[in-house]
Amino acid sequence: MKDKTIDYVLRTTWLTVQKMYNEEAAKFESTMATGFTLLSIDPEEGTPSTSLGPKMGMEATSLSRTLKTMEKRGLIERHPNPNDGRGVIIKLTPFGREKRDYSREKVLTFNEVVRKNVSQEKMEHFYEVAELIVDMVSNKKIYNKK
Repeated sequence: MKDKTIDYVLRTTWLTVQKMYNEEAAKFESTMATGFTLLSIDPEEGTPSTSLGPKMGMEATSLSRTLKTMEKRGLIERHPNPNDGRGVIIKLTPFGREKRDYSREKVLTFNEVVRKNVSQEKMEHFYEVAELIVDMVSNKKIYNKK
């Protein structure tokens, strides 16, 4: 593991997790992106479409495609935003709530299994390092040094 770069470890770890989630989702004719979107929508109030992309770290075109597919499958409905006439609120249908619960269960199971196999101290270090990386990248502390 010492010879591998940090970005390699991050990328391969995430791709492995993504593959696991997609394999689980495929059992129910879904995808990880759909599950992640379901989890990002407020199950009671819905979520404005304009805040979903930033919340999920997704580009607008990818999100639009995902939402269109989800609407066709009957997972979500679009409603006019009462606070902004130009905006749309994405709300879960009963079927969408059911699939959201399933996605939530899968994420919680993953977290539970990892936590059972990794010490609290190592988990704290993992989160600390991840937070530092996000901070360095977000605040342009890597390539935009003066």
